Amino acid sequence: MRFVVFLFLLHAILFAEDFITKMEYAKMLYANPRGIGCNLCHGQKGEGTVIAKYKDKGKQKELRAPDITKTSREKFQQAFASTHTVMPRYFLTNNEIEMLYFYVTSEVNK
Repeated sequence: MRFVVFLFLLHAILFAEDFITKMEYAKMLYANPRGIGCNLCHGQKGEGTVIAKYKDKGKQKELRAPDITKTSREKFQQAFASTHTVMPRYFLTNNEIEMLYFYVTSEVNK
């Protein structure tokens, strides 16, 4: 019996990477990378949304988050390296940025 339990635990440890798929991890990261989800501004799939509407000198204006589904990998990575007036700094690892890029450019996501 102990041997069976040992084999089960060994199998679970060796194949633990299959516990969550790449897409599931990327989706989870997109929804909450560091407390503020990308989806709150860029939409559920990265399509971009209106963040706020306001008036400036009597004219109706809106603040929009861009569609990031067709952004190049280089521009996507640069967005995390630079400071923005609206987008928070996330301090993501290169792997996390790659996962986010995978998520927003994936055909499964569309």
